[in-house]
Amino acid sequence: MDLTIEPARIEDAAALTQIAVSAKRYWNYPERWIEIWIPALTITPIYISEHETWVAVVDEKPLGFYSLNKEDDSLWLDNLWILPEFMGQGIGRRLFRHALERSRALGASILKIESDPNAQSFYEKMGARKTGEHQSAVDGQARILPVMEINL
Repeated sequence: MDLTIEPARIEDAAALTQIAVSAKRYWNYPERWIEIWIPALTITPIYISEHETWVAVVDEKPLGFYSLNKEDDSLWLDNLWILPEFMGQGIGRRLFRHALERSRALGASILKIESDPNAQSFYEKMGARKTGEHQSAVDGQARILPVMEINL
């Protein structure tokens, strides 16, 4: 697989949204939750223009992406999604390592991650450690999201 990691273009917004939604569905959440999450999973052209966003591409087809969000003095991994049919092939690992390189280039010393509980083990394998939790609710159901960090 001849994979490249390229800067996202504003015209990639719909494809990136489709990747995020498909990847979230992979974890078999209730469809009602997916509907609630659609606004948060939607990647707009404005979002791409305002956030460092990179796409994993094979034969001009986006297979996954990540984005970074600067919040006060912190840098957060805002998104990291892979199309389900391409999970387990090292694309997420390559994107995450790229995100670490870009984070260093942006001058960050720590990258923070609010992880989906299903992705926590992936981030731990990549060297991140859990430093806290964010409590939320979806459709009346309590959720605890691990907050993780990796030193750069």
